[in-house]
Amino acid sequence: MEVIFLEDVKGKGKKGEKKNVSEGYARNYLLPNNLAVTATKGNLKDLEAKQKSVEKKQEEELDEAKAYKAELEALTVEIKAKSGEGGRLFGAISTKQIAETLKKMKKKVDKRKIGLDEPIRALGVTNVPIKIHPEVTATVKVHVVEE
Repeated sequence: MEVIFLEDVKGKGKKGEKKNVSEGYARNYLLPNNLAVTATKGNLKDLEAKQKSVEKKQEEELDEAKAYKAELEALTVEIKAKSGEGGRLFGAISTKQIAETLKKMKKKVDKRKIGLDEPIRALGVTNVPIKIHPEVTATVKVHVVEE
């Protein structure tokens, strides 16, 4: 019996997939638990329409992410910190401080999306990657100046 999976079923199929399963399995487990529907022409058309709308939504999100990337890369984040001799900071600039400074500049970025391997410990300009979307990463200039 051909069915279209509505949910991921371990070992059988993924959501949106059309597969042939045994009739007993379909009638006794998949259909009563709303994990799948029978593969009729109407259900196949619904599946295609859903997939198209999902693809369109993903394209829009990608376009928004690219536009936001351009906005972020155009600005320089300036953070003031106390430093000692040779431009070494007394503390360190963390992803949290960068996210808060961006928030003050009306740019919302989650601190977990900032790809800083280790905190900034020196004065100057540092390029910091920010993951906006799985396919889009912006590079923001963080300028640390003496307080």
